[in-house]
Amino acid sequence: MKKNFILTALVFSLWNTDIHAQTISTPKSHFGFSIGDDYQLANYKQMESYFLKIAKESNRVRIQEAGTTEEGRKQYLLVISSPENLAQVDKYRKISQTLGRAEGLSDQEAKKLASEGKPIVWIDGGMHSNEMVGSHQLIETLYLLASSESQEILNYLDKVVILMWHVNPDGQDLLADWYMQYEDQTKRNMSIPRLYQKYVGHDNNRDFYMFNMKEATNLAKVMYVDWLPQIVYNHHQTSPAGTVVAGPPYRDPFNYAYDPLLVTGIDGVGFAMINRLNEEDKPGYVRMDQSTFSTWWNGGLRTAPYFHNMIGILTETTGNPTPSEIKLVPERLVPRNGLPNPIAPQKWHFQQSIDYSVSMNLGILDYASRNGDKLLYNFYKMGKNSIERGNKDYWTASPKYIQEMKDAYQADMSAKKTAANSTTRARFASIPSTYFDNVLRRPENRDPRVYILPADQADFGTAIKFVNALIKSGVYAYQATQDFVHNGKKYPKHSLVVKTNQAFRPQVIDMFEAQDHPHDTQYEGGPPVRPYDAAGWTLAMQMGVDYERFYEDVDGPFQRLPYGEMINVEKNMLPVSKNGYLINAKANDAFIVVNKLLNSGNNVYRDASSKNFYVETRAKETLQKAIGGLELRVDAATKKPAKLVPLKSLKIGLFDYYGGSMPSGWTRWILEQYGFEYTCFYPQDIDNGTIENYDILLFIGPGIPERNDDITKFRQPEASLVPQEYKYLLGQVSKDKSIPALKKYVEKGGQILTVGSSSELVYHFDLPVTDPLLTVGKNGKSLPLSNADYYIPTSILQADLDVSLAENQGLESTVNIVFNNSPVFKLDNKKDLYSIGAINLEKPLLSGWAHGQHYLKGGSIGLVASLGKGKLFAFGPEITNRAQSHGTFKLLFNQLYN
Repeated sequence: MKKNFILTALVFSLWNTDIHAQTISTPKSHFGFSIGDDYQLANYKQMESYFLKIAKESNRVRIQEAGTTEEGRKQYLLVISSPENLAQVDKYRKISQTLGRAEGLSDQEAKKLASEGKPIVWIDGGMHSNEMVGSHQLIETLYLLASSESQEILNYLDKVVILMWHVNPDGQDLLADWYMQYEDQTKRNMSIPRLYQKYVGHDNNRDFYMFNMKEATNLAKVMYVDWLPQIVYNHHQTSPAGTVVAGPPYRDPFNYAYDPLLVTGIDGVGFAMINRLNEEDKPGYVRMDQSTFSTWWNGGLRTAPYFHNMIGILTETTGNPTPSEIKLVPERLVPRNGLPNPIAPQKWHFQQSIDYSVSMNLGILDYASRNGDKLLYNFYKMGKNSIERGNKDYWTASPKYIQEMKDAYQADMSAKKTAANSTTRARFASIPSTYFDNVLRRPENRDPRVYILPADQADFGTAIKFVNALIKSGVYAYQATQDFVHNGKKYPKHSLVVKTNQAFRPQVIDMFEAQDHPHDTQYEGGPPVRPYDAAGWTLAMQMGVDYERFYEDVDGPFQRLPYGEMINVEKNMLPVSKNGYLINAKANDAFIVVNKLLNSGNNVYRDASSKNFYVETRAKETLQKAIGGLELRVDAATKKPAKLVPLKSLKIGLFDYYGGSMPSGWTRWILEQYGFEYTCFYPQDIDNGTIENYDILLFIGPGIPERNDDITKFRQPEASLVPQEYKYLLGQVSKDKSIPALKKYVEKGGQILTVGSSSELVYHFDLPVTDPLLTVGKNGKSLPLSNADYYIPTSILQADLDVSLAENQGLESTVNIVFNNSPVFKLDNKKDLYSIGAINLEKPLLSGWAHGQHYLKGGSIGLVASLGKGKLFAFGPEITNRAQSHGTFKLLFNQLYN
């Protein structure tokens, strides 16, 4: 833990300090075409060589290796500024770090640093590889900044430090090579056969608080530990129909964890961007209520910086190397606040999209160059505000407390304890101020100041993973160097402590505390306004870690971990034993060890009494190697357990389809992390009987037709455009052929496990199960509850499990589940059909938004059905959600052995 991750000097691999006139290679001279030419794309290999070339040729550009991708390609950080700034760029980086962390500074010292520093602006591209505008604007912007002698560009270089980053090199190569393989330009397409990030595809923009993927971890190190930029610009496409760009300011709701300066800072940058486009006669910029994008959610490259006091900017720009068109949307032809400068319908070329993107980059740089000292000082100010809030009693107003105040007032009026206000019926009615103190300022409604994660919890290894995710995001933590006592309770050595009196307090609060999404409807009593992404995601809840809240400071024998330094596990040594070893089955990492033992030929058992895993003493050497680096309890057995159930790994088939399934991809990553061997299978394998090669089939998310559909609806390219080697991936799952084949597979002894929408298989198999989320329409037919009655976007709910069941071994009787309008079931428990757990509360919501949640009461979250010689396991909630929901991984893992 002594290694300091704060760089004292940047080591750049290539740079040139020649101050004389420079010759900078044009993109056309390097790529063979101009960036923005129709039907032309560059792959990452070509882009990488151009980045390296420009860094050699230009004294305005430095390049630094910053890690490798999941497929082994190098990621680079490009640092761009004037030669004079680059000569002392480490000074500016340290100023940004110091102001962003806001520790031990006075306002006067901060103002002095802000005046001496240079604002740091992050510009990225290539996140979603089929959005080629974002990646290719990097090339054009880099060339402009490296070569232009205009006074405008020289001014930006003098006043700003620019960081440029390609987010997804692997996908760039895959998509560009696929697109360019067709000689006939009119046939060029982006219908690739697999995900454009090895495991997660489009969901690579859902990993920026968990940092599972290498690309996300690389970015976090640069952004949250080494540099701390004030503005983060994340390029995407495509815009809403009838527009060119969707950008800031964004619609409500914004997250109440933010500092007000963050929200108004977004507005300031947004106005600079749209003004520049209007000055250049570039219409079609849509914003605010005319766009779908809000600032509520955490986890995206643009949104996660908000929780670090960084101004995150997202634009979605139309365009494609294949010419497209701006469609006619009559409602978008009349100017309004959300679309002040409409655009006429027209044919659209790639070059136009590149031009818009470069203009918006320059708009941001112009804003930063004019407001550099303000950006830097406000960065400090937001951090300082966070530290002060964490050092004292602080209350965050959220919708639940507002509703509680209103309810208390209404109750008092009904009981005639208070008189009705004359404005009670107004939209924004005032109520007596006493309710402010009586509700919002109650001591129990304060924000926590300290979180302790005890080292003696059942799965401390997962708790370490959780805190390491915080550390990757620039949060600092403490670890107890010895046992300590607080409020009369003893906590063991190695317990983890996270305090909120730090600059990135919004991130700390957001990862520990429930999100309280407002009840946002189109009109009173009407259908909901859908969140842009998740409504609730509290990572500590998803991961199922045990933690305790404290509302005062906690002192003890704590060692503060340096910024960016991961928690290391001490070497785990096995005790001496003559009777074998018991491996703690409540820890997810136990499955890593079990799989290593099984793969090396050792026998592994479940102890029917303790439910832990058991191995004989002869496995000691393999066991010792397997537990290395893991925080996992292994105890010496006092005697060999009386009843042991032998484990055998099942042959796992994981369903996927042409183009790639993200839930399946996340599951691939999970299985690999925990040592499960698997093979993917595809729709054709169901119909031709290849599934007989597997013991268990996993359908995670999409995979089974909806109960009233004949086939699935996977996007399929024209077969003639798919090379022969990928045609085995094509196909749909059909009701008339595939479903009978799956049923026959189970009846002959196979097993199927479904998660989420694939649990429709329950109804295709005609099991005696009903859907509690249906109602009867006027025509007497069943139909889903309307959104006005029931709506639960991605949120976290509480459920109960029957821990006596083998399917639930290692889990607690209550569990936090990630729920996204997920299936639930009604069934009568029978020998061959039983529930593994249910939602038993009237209000099970823990984090997020759950309208009509009472409809879930009594609904089963998962079932087991025996059919012939085999079994079907069906889980409604997202038990593998984006590889974040560690608290429910065992619901998958337990079923992967005999």
